[in-house]
Amino acid sequence: MEHMNYTSVTEFILLGIPHSEVMRIPLFTFFLCIYISTVFGNVILILAVQKDPRLHKPMYIFLLNLSFLDIWLSTVTLPKLLITLLQIDKTISFRGCIIQMYFFHFFGSTECFLYTVMAYDRFLAICRPLHYQNLMNVKLCAQFAAGIWLTGSLHSMIHTTLTFRLPFCGPNRIDYFFCDVIPVLKLVCADTTINKAVIITNIGAVALICFLLILLSYFHIIKTILKIRTSKGRRKTFSTCAAHMVSVIFFYGPPVFIYISPGSIDYRVEEAIAVFYTLLTPMLNPIIYSLRNNNVKASLERMKCHKLDK
Repeated sequence: MEHMNYTSVTEFILLGIPHSEVMRIPLFTFFLCIYISTVFGNVILILAVQKDPRLHKPMYIFLLNLSFLDIWLSTVTLPKLLITLLQIDKTISFRGCIIQMYFFHFFGSTECFLYTVMAYDRFLAICRPLHYQNLMNVKLCAQFAAGIWLTGSLHSMIHTTLTFRLPFCGPNRIDYFFCDVIPVLKLVCADTTINKAVIITNIGAVALICFLLILLSYFHIIKTILKIRTSKGRRKTFSTCAAHMVSVIFFYGPPVFIYISPGSIDYRVEEAIAVFYTLLTPMLNPIIYSLRNNNVKASLERMKCHKLDK
């Protein structure tokens, strides 16, 4: 931690999303609507799973975890973005920046691992149906969930510690809308080669490995589906994992693109990609899962009817 002695920066300035003054209120309204929709949609999905005993199965327990993560992933970045859009003062304290980076990568990496476990769950359900109850029961599901949360925490701690043990002695303007590793490293007044190497191997490679494991699961899933004789049976089986496939594409594509080659793409493109996977994907997940999953739709319908009866 010797580098911390040379850190003279006590706060950072988040420059946020580039915009003209006339766009300030429209952007604030747009992002506020995204945040409200994200929280509302995911809370409704959590309630639908919690209140329906028929959904107390591994697949839906993982879905509950996903909704919980989406709420917090948005909460780490969006409220601060809304504040910077309204206020002239766009500062974030040094400690606040550390906290934001840690929790962003904590929730983001945990979600990354969760998608992989969800793909494995679908693989077992479709390709090993006779052994599914033994291989993925509720107790094992809870252990998987605890494991990915712990792994996500450790993964985030590595990057946050490696970043903020470096010296910050000059510029403090972060050309981004939140404290992420790559924009913050640009302000370090020391060699960041090791940190960038860790980013490529640890963030980019881990995300890529998880994505490849998901692809492997779906390769076997699709092979199994194609062996089903009736088209109705194929459609029904495919529908159980279609929502997960769409969510995976939305979530994994952008961060792999950013972190696999840090600094090699234009920062405006990078920021647009970051907005999509950090802000829009958490909002879209409840819509994707409620539209594509008949059990979730039925549970939501029962909740609606129960409210109307009251």
